[in-house]
Amino acid sequence: MSNDWIDDEGFRANVGIILTNDDGKLLLGGRVGARGWQFPQGGMLEDESPEAAMYRELEEEIGLTRDDVEMLGVTRDWLRYRLPDKYVRKHSTPLCIGQKQRWFMLRLRSTDENVRFDCGETPEFDRVRWVSYWRPVNEVIYFKRRVYASALHELGHTAYPLTMPRPPRWWPKRWRIVLDGGAAGDPG
Repeated sequence: MSNDWIDDEGFRANVGIILTNDDGKLLLGGRVGARGWQFPQGGMLEDESPEAAMYRELEEEIGLTRDDVEMLGVTRDWLRYRLPDKYVRKHSTPLCIGQKQRWFMLRLRSTDENVRFDCGETPEFDRVRWVSYWRPVNEVIYFKRRVYASALHELGHTAYPLTMPRPPRWWPKRWRIVLDGGAAGDPG
């Protein structure tokens, strides 16, 4: 969008959406014409609240409305990642060096048959699948993995109030130490 909100440090304000179903699985979207998978996410407009941006992106990217979901939680603060140098558009103004994101945990109240890709100007996804809780960390592009891990760690108790799923064997030890120590943000 032409009126994205990029702060003075060069981070584009963004919202991320973690959608869970009654089986405890999470929805991942397959990028149009690509192999990549990610959670629905998108930029915030300058005068838009994170919650308003989240509901707008939810509908634009996967066709769901606020009536289709229940909000379970939101991250306390922005989670940030920097773009690798090769992805920074050096000649754009203002310069965007990464994203700062507020993440939302939602539960699907309707059926996944309501998911559709034709509600925005340009479809972001052309397919979705439901995956185990920590799987998205391993599926998303490498420079977003730490933010995904932080968001899932912080919001996991909202979807699993009794016991969160344990991180898998491939989980980096340094992430476990930082996240289990109670730190929010970038675990690495």
